[in-house]
Amino acid sequence: RIFVLGIGFFTLCFLMTSLGGQFSAKRLGDSPFTIRTEVMGALESRGLLRRMSDMLEMLMKRMDILARLENSTDFHRGDEARFPLDRFQPAAGLMERIQAIAQNVSDIAIKVDQILRNSLLNGKVMEGRRDQCEVPRDPKYPDCAGKVEWMRARWTSDPCYAFFGVDGTECSFLIYLSEVEWFCPPLPWRNRTVAVPSPPPKPRAQAAFRRDLARLLELIGTGKESLSFMKKRIRHLAQQWLRAARRLEQRLAGRQRQQKHILIHIGFLTEESGDVFSPRVLKGGPLGEMVQWADILAALFMLGHSLRVTVSLKELQSHLGVPPGRGNCPLTSPLPFDLIYTDYHGLQQMKQHMGLSFKKYRCRVRVIDTFGTEPAYNHEEYATLRGYRTNWGYWNLQPAQFMTMFPHTPDNSFMGFVSEELNQTERQLIKANKVSSMAVVYGKEASIWKGKEKFLAILNKYMEIHGTVYYETQRPPEVPAFVKNHGLLPQHEFQQLLRKAKLFIGFGFPYEGPAPLEAIANGCVFLQARFQPPHSSLNHEFFRGKPTSREATGTAVFQVSSQHPYAEDFIGKPHVWTVDYNNSEEFEAAIKTIMRTQVDPYLPYEYTCEGMLERIHAYIQHQDFCTAPPAPPSPKTKSPAMQSPPSPLALSPNSTHLVWSPGAGGAPQAWPPVGSLQVWLSEPQHTCTETCRRHGLVCEPTFFRFLNKEEVFLQLSVACDSTELEMNHLYPAVAQHVRECYLQKEPLLFSCAGYNTKYRRLCPCRDFRPGQVALCRDCL
Repeated sequence: RIFVLGIGFFTLCFLMTSLGGQFSAKRLGDSPFTIRTEVMGALESRGLLRRMSDMLEMLMKRMDILARLENSTDFHRGDEARFPLDRFQPAAGLMERIQAIAQNVSDIAIKVDQILRNSLLNGKVMEGRRDQCEVPRDPKYPDCAGKVEWMRARWTSDPCYAFFGVDGTECSFLIYLSEVEWFCPPLPWRNRTVAVPSPPPKPRAQAAFRRDLARLLELIGTGKESLSFMKKRIRHLAQQWLRAARRLEQRLAGRQRQQKHILIHIGFLTEESGDVFSPRVLKGGPLGEMVQWADILAALFMLGHSLRVTVSLKELQSHLGVPPGRGNCPLTSPLPFDLIYTDYHGLQQMKQHMGLSFKKYRCRVRVIDTFGTEPAYNHEEYATLRGYRTNWGYWNLQPAQFMTMFPHTPDNSFMGFVSEELNQTERQLIKANKVSSMAVVYGKEASIWKGKEKFLAILNKYMEIHGTVYYETQRPPEVPAFVKNHGLLPQHEFQQLLRKAKLFIGFGFPYEGPAPLEAIANGCVFLQARFQPPHSSLNHEFFRGKPTSREATGTAVFQVSSQHPYAEDFIGKPHVWTVDYNNSEEFEAAIKTIMRTQVDPYLPYEYTCEGMLERIHAYIQHQDFCTAPPAPPSPKTKSPAMQSPPSPLALSPNSTHLVWSPGAGGAPQAWPPVGSLQVWLSEPQHTCTETCRRHGLVCEPTFFRFLNKEEVFLQLSVACDSTELEMNHLYPAVAQHVRECYLQKEPLLFSCAGYNTKYRRLCPCRDFRPGQVALCRDCL
């Protein structure tokens, strides 16, 4: 009997558990009895309740029969009964408890049935709404209908749409396009909580100069030879970074700096981009990009900012919050980074996986771009119409978001790298140990030596020639027997070789690498070839396809007139000699002169650790590409009744150019400060870069907006018979023979580069700090 009662009790428990399991949602945190009608339909739920009720009724009947049978048996036994009277009191108590549980279950069943009925009614109403969704015709959302049409045809093309709740119905399209994207207006029947004023943001942490680089080495990670190279470089220069940070900290005198959250994504090292660099680190491959990235990481870290470093697409997606799928949807949450430093490979990866969020957040991106990107190549529509489109351009970024290894063009920001500084003792040792008849050839790959026998034979008459050409087993046949080849050297051994050598000679390639600056910093003279004509994307295969023309403009800099234009134009003799290698007499005479010339180690300030810290600090504090600049004025919309405000520009005392008027009230908040501005009119054959340089200044493209006005021409005594507003990277300019003036219609096309003999350009120039061309005197 007790066994039968136990079976009945456990049957009841099983029913209760089954009921809870049927209605419980498979989500963490839900009660076993949580009721979710979407898991089970209403009809199936009612059927379960009826079956449970029937089983409970049958169980109670059987228990009642059992009780009557037991009472009858005990009565017939009469005096033979020897058990106490309370023998069945426990069973009776169990019966009472079972009956109470059954009553509670019946009450629950009634309530569940009521909930299911209400849920079914609401479901029918909601389903009716979903079936009745129509595409709104709102002029504020002109693209809504087209986007819905696109979703109808292609919503299954990317799993990310289903991730955000799209299920093929019209309503799900409109919900997605109004709440995840922003092409359609919000649906009025959607439940939306009343907007609660968000609490004021918490104060941002302040950046503090760091005293140790160990944490940065952990952030960089392991697993690639390229990463190992960068970490070795950071360790080698650690003391110089620490000393430079202390000096800059003292100069800033406790100035408050917000700590930025920065993502560094080195796209060219990802497997998806091919990563051709890592396998060649130990085989003589190019190291310039990794040198620059190592120095960028060290500078950002020493400035006290919070960094995340990625070299894989999976890590990038995780840090950005990319939804599952093929990259057509926006990010799942707001971008958690203030800045993102990447390269062209990483830029492409972000565009492929961020959906519309890329357009929203691209103002936070900084692109490390070795050779630079000129505005004419950057503007997609203009590049397509005018033949400037390349594989690497057309991003429609602000040109200053591209950051170069050398100051090729002021249109981009100069990022740079660092070379090792020498203390006074090291400088004296180098001067004492220099071997005047020792030369080192710039080129670790054997192909660079091919066809250079003539130059090497002349050089061998006067100097012992050393090479650092990589080889595995046999000496490369391109390297003559009289050359002492050391093979590929570790960086510190290569530095020791440079400290002994008198001459560091280049054979025309690689272009614009860091090695010549390292050689000059170690007391070498750098000898390089002059290119006739200068190399550019118009006439040389290496530069073809790159988003920069580097055009020759008379005596202008930034054209590729030699292997290393920066060394030629910013350093020059006696440290740098640029000669015509096709002229044997000039080449031989240069070698003789170099052997007699005494030079000290020299390193431009902008390539020291302190110079790079100073520059990046200024960029982070002052560059803001997320605030839209004011639109250019339109001369055609100005009515005669409208009076233009007085120009803030005034003629200089010698009447040759314009400056910012000291009496101009309310100077705009601009960086660089407008007090450094000078406006000059170019000659027809000169770019603005060359025009400013001829006056000892630097072209500053952020100032174009202040002089893109008709009255500026008049102030410079340029008569304009007509004024037009057009897209052209040479504007503002005047076609002087016909007195037609042109203003710039598209701010992204403001450019210091480019010229046309038809035009004289309005050029914005500024001063610069000694040894730091990227910053004006008051830019810190």
